[in-house]
Amino acid sequence: MAILAAPILVSAALHDHVIIPPAKTSIYVGSVTLTPTPLRREGGRYHADYQAKVFPYFFYNEAGRLWIDFSDEQLARLARGERVEFAGTAKNKDGEDRSITGHATADTPGAPSGKIKVRILVSPKIELIFNSTYAFKTS
Repeated sequence: MAILAAPILVSAALHDHVIIPPAKTSIYVGSVTLTPTPLRREGGRYHADYQAKVFPYFFYNEAGRLWIDFSDEQLARLARGERVEFAGTAKNKDGEDRSITGHATADTPGAPSGKIKVRILVSPKIELIFNSTYAFKTS
């Protein structure tokens, strides 16, 4: 006898905006702080502007735009409390592309917030890993 869990309904409107606070990671003799604007979802993809501040190497600071693909099915899995992998890209103002991967996990099934890990591949030898939280913004 199979027991099916009741589906958790996901409203796209409740997931249109997500807030990720500034996140910091260590690098050799310094740190990088990633600060995204609130992410907005359109067509199964979140997008936002970002700033990366490198301390003490300020001349490596950058800003740009990022996109993360996140389907309705991924939102439903996240709402059920599952860990959801995602991928995306970023492009800095100099036109350099960055690959983004990561995963998100809700605090509890149905929760509007949780934990997120974002990996940004800066170059073949440099990957920055940011651990943070996320929260869906309700209007």
